[in-house]
Parts: sequence; C-alpha cells; structure tokens
Amino acid sequence: MDSITQAVLGASVQGALLGRWQGRKALLYGAALATLPDLDVVLDYGDAIAEMTYHRGFSHSLLVLSALAAVLTWLVRRCWPNAGYTTGRLFLTLWLVLITHPLLDAFTSYGTQLFWPFPVQPTAWSTIFIIDPLYTVPLLLAVVAGAFAGLHGRVARWPAVALGVSTAYLAFTVGGKLMADHRIDQALAARGIQPDTVFTTPTPFNSLLWRAVVVDGNDYYEALVSWFDREPPALVRLDRGGELAAQLERSTQHHRLMWFTGGVLRYDEIDDQLLVTDLRLGMTGFHPFRFPMAERVDGQWQLIGYVERLPAERGDLSRLAVLWQRIWHQQPEVPLAEWTAELKRR
Repeated sequence: MDSITQAVLGASVQGALLGRWQGRKALLYGAALATLPDLDVVLDYGDAIAEMTYHRGFSHSLLVLSALAAVLTWLVRRCWPNAGYTTGRLFLTLWLVLITHPLLDAFTSYGTQLFWPFPVQPTAWSTIFIIDPLYTVPLLLAVVAGAFAGLHGRVARWPAVALGVSTAYLAFTVGGKLMADHRIDQALAARGIQPDTVFTTPTPFNSLLWRAVVVDGNDYYEALVSWFDREPPALVRLDRGGELAAQLERSTQHHRLMWFTGGVLRYDEIDDQLLVTDLRLGMTGFHPFRFPMAERVDGQWQLIGYVERLPAERGDLSRLAVLWQRIWHQQPEVPLAEWTAELKRR
C-alpha cells in the first residue's frame, strides 16, 4: 500500500495499544516504525528487474520483523524500564506495527515475500488496490483526532474503532475477489476454456469493479466484473505474444520475473526490442512495469544485460470515469481491446 496508509495504520495500532501511556507520541512512534520495512527502496539491487523483485523481500519477512520486534522490545525496556506498561504489551505493539505492514501489502497485487529467506512465491492476494481511500480514511481521521485532542477519554478508543472499520472493509474486499473469481470461473467453463492462470484484482481506487487476466497459452483474456452485474462477464481475447518468450530462455532476469509474477506477462516486439509487461499491475493498456529485455542485432535476438524499466506515464485519467460507469452498468462495454492496443506503442 501507499506510504500514507502504512503510516496511519502503524500509528493507529500503537495509539490503540500504548496511547494511554505514550499519548500523542504513540502516533508518531507507530507511524515511523510502520514505514521502516519500505526503507529497502534505498538499496541498490542492480537492474530494474532486481529492483522490482527484491523489493518487499527481507524487509517484509514475517520472520525478520518478528526478530526485530524482539530486539526493539529489549532496547526500549533497557532504556525505559519503568514505562508503566508490561514487556508483553510492548512486544505485542511493536510486533503488530511491524507485521501489519507486509500483511497489508500482501493484500495488493504486487507480491510480498512474507516467508523470506525461504524460496516461496511472493504472496499477492490482490483484494485491494494499492491506493484505496475507503481503507485509509478511517485510520487517517483517527490519527488526526488523536494528534489534536490527545489519546485520552473517548478519543483514546478512536484508533481501535478505526482499525475495526478498516479491517471490516478489507474483509469486504476479500468477498469481492471471491465474487469475481466465481463469475470468471463460470464464464470460462461456459466457453470450455481451461486457462494456465487466472488473476483477478480490483480496478483503480475501488473494490466494486474487478479486472481479470486469464492466461491461455500464447494469448490471454481480459474481463471486467462488478458486484452489480446481471450478465456473465465478456471475455476479450488478446494476443499475449507468448511465442516471443522463447527468446528469453537464457535470461535469468526473465526467470525471476516469471517466478515473481506467476507468469502473468505479455510480450511485444517494438522497434527491434522485446518488451515484457507485467499485466497484474495498473489497468488495461496502462501497466507501470514494462521492461526491454532483448533486442535484434543483425536479425538475431540478443539479451539485454542491464534491464531498465520504461518510464511510466499516468495514463488517460478520463478512463476512470468510464470505469466508474462500468461499476453500475455492463453496457456499453469498456473497449478493453482498444485500450490494450496502446501497448504496441512505447
């Protein structure tokens, strides 16, 4: 999730558990500690593929963060032995502030390595968009109220209430994903399609309209599913360029990208370069992670040693209005094929 959400989540957790003793400082301490896992972005992992796939790695490991919580508890107790709260309560607070960060990240589509250093595929439950105001606003309001009024009396309960509201909303997004998965499975079964991979994720800034990417050999399908749909989702078949993947057989970066994304990738040949696109993130036709991974030299494909990410644009913001209308109405259909055609241009 975005940094603001992670900060107010950590502040709310620490405010709810230690605000009685620490007052407003609990909000500051919780916000600072909750952003700690994302400091791995300052590390240089190498090229763009490494930067993408090693982010949310060791710093988001439940094992590493649990050990860090124990060390921090010992340090705090050593410096402030008579703080007024128990060691157990302190450890629980620090542990929850730290681990709720990667756990919330795991609900997004990116991929979080919760069990690092074990070679387990990153967790991407993909039930919530990376920015969702309905999750963030209750926490933000509680933190602002606590910062101005202090954490005393009824205000002291606001962080706990906000955590309950946000968690209930997160549970609602899980229900949305189950709904989308079920309707997509029904549509695929009706057409006799046995896909390689099905990936569903919310469309930007909401949890009512869902996007599905269905990998089927060298092609893939895209579809939109809303809570309010009465008809089966329309599956739009698109060219994935899967045959180009053979040119990357010797690429260690491609193998790692396949592992990280679960193979939800698209391949395009543009200007004598082979571009690989992560279809999970962003929206149809606008995907922020695109990588030139090979180029034609004298008619032969050669791997690019140092892979860079193509600059990401904001996309056409007017399409958000189209998606908003699609939440409530299935017709007219969203022109997914037309939007996808933009991937053939750099």
